[in-house]
Amino acid sequence: MSCNWGTELWDQFDNLEKHTSWGIDFLERYTKFVKERADIELSYAKQIRSLSKKYHPKRSREDESRFTWCLAFAATLRQLNEVAVQREELADSLNTQIVCELTRYTHELKTERKTHFQDGRRAQQHIESSWKQLESSKRRFERDCKEAERAQHVSDRIDLDSKTDGEKCSSQLVKQQAAEESRKDYVTSLNQFNQDQHQHYHTLVPVIYQRIQDMEERRIERICEAMRSSAEAERKVLPVVSRCLDAMMDAAESTQPRMDTRQVVEVYKSGFDPPGDVEFEDYSATMRRSISESSYLDNRTEGRRHSRKLWPFIRKNKPPPPPPTSPSPGGVASSPQSPPPVSREPITQRLNDLMTSGSRTRKQCLRSLKRGGSSPADCSHLPPEQRRKKLQTRINNINQEIQREREQRDALLKMREVYEHSPQMGDAGSLEPRLEETLNIIKPTCLSLSTCLSLSPDGSYTEDHSAELHFKSRSSEFDDDFDDEEPLPSIGTCKSLYPFQGQNEGTLSMVEGELLSVVEEDKGDGWTRVRRNLEEEGYVPTSYIKVFLDSSAKGAMTYI
Repeated sequence: MSCNWGTELWDQFDNLEKHTSWGIDFLERYTKFVKERADIELSYAKQIRSLSKKYHPKRSREDESRFTWCLAFAATLRQLNEVAVQREELADSLNTQIVCELTRYTHELKTERKTHFQDGRRAQQHIESSWKQLESSKRRFERDCKEAERAQHVSDRIDLDSKTDGEKCSSQLVKQQAAEESRKDYVTSLNQFNQDQHQHYHTLVPVIYQRIQDMEERRIERICEAMRSSAEAERKVLPVVSRCLDAMMDAAESTQPRMDTRQVVEVYKSGFDPPGDVEFEDYSATMRRSISESSYLDNRTEGRRHSRKLWPFIRKNKPPPPPPTSPSPGGVASSPQSPPPVSREPITQRLNDLMTSGSRTRKQCLRSLKRGGSSPADCSHLPPEQRRKKLQTRINNINQEIQREREQRDALLKMREVYEHSPQMGDAGSLEPRLEETLNIIKPTCLSLSTCLSLSPDGSYTEDHSAELHFKSRSSEFDDDFDDEEPLPSIGTCKSLYPFQGQNEGTLSMVEGELLSVVEEDKGDGWTRVRRNLEEEGYVPTSYIKVFLDSSAKGAMTYI
């Protein structure tokens, strides 16, 4: 069905003006709606991204990388973050493709509408002016006709003399001529108005209203196009969002409860056997145990046997000793506490100090390396099974680091060989610093591996025994270098307050009241290095002794 506002709504100018104004208001409201929706999408994406980041597992938590349910949750958070990215893209599409375009189009539409209705008002004013002119001509013609008719009636009723009759006839003739001229003006105005009216309602109004109708149809089409663009923008992100949801489902399906429960066993299994039966304790006979000289000599022999191990720094190991059960006579009233744990430098920093230091400083760095980091180097604080796994992991990491450095060294050697045969390709001497740097990295790494291998009493912490022998032989040159070290000078003396059984490697046994030489002060870790003679040297708890430093030492300090 054809529809033309120019013919169907020729007399609805005011209503068309109101309707088109309401249409533009609707366009502006729809633009605001899309903008607010884009803001909501952007805010939603921001909140989802913040939520995903908040609950994303921290790198320091190793437990969350072991269990399948933790991995599934981490995968879900990653996919949720991808959903947030898609929502941000949707918001950007709504803003750039719809909001900006509709804002520009609304401004153009207002300008076009104003032009069309100005043309309509001018046409309306023209037809109204023509109508007013017609009415004026009509009233003047009506007035002149009435005056001529009245003059005719007066001349018929009064019989005057010839002079008077001549004057009346002359006045009547003038009025009749005026009426005739008014009639001609009225006819002219009427023809002009009819012509203007025909042109107004059959030419001007249809053209102007048709333009307004076309403008309204374009506005509606633009709104529909914006709706389609909005739906299309969201449809583009739906496949990616659907894949993210599928990935979340796959992550949920990948959880394996039985594997996680087995992993709990791997993580927390101690390796200890269950306790046996409790033995009967006979309280009928009282026995008092004391430390005899023979047991003390046995401890000294045991200490020497520990100090003869291949690892040259084994006497530096200082595990925390148990506190004495009761203070010996003549000691302080309260038993001393075990040395508090202290934070130490990481092993990598010790290795860097080792690589960049001189010969004697290197030995001091190696001593510091042997003492370990924030936890004991031998992992003695862990149960046997966990200790084995920890050391095996450490050995594997060191092996990988050594393998990388060896590959780099072999590549440098091949490059140097090529340069030696073809000097035009490069200077072989320029590779020497890099080769030396690589060797300086490999040597301390081998020492660190030897440390891990020596921490096992049975050598069971590595599956490759040939590699263990190889790296032990590589570190032999450092062992020989340390064995030739001159003993450190004495900086004072000390007196033992309590007996101490040095059952761990690197410690020294002592009896109450024994005088020893102080070789190294307490560095803040609760241990003091002492010497009994040129062959017996080790660490004792600082809280078990009373130290008297020489006057030439750094101040006079006493540890009680």
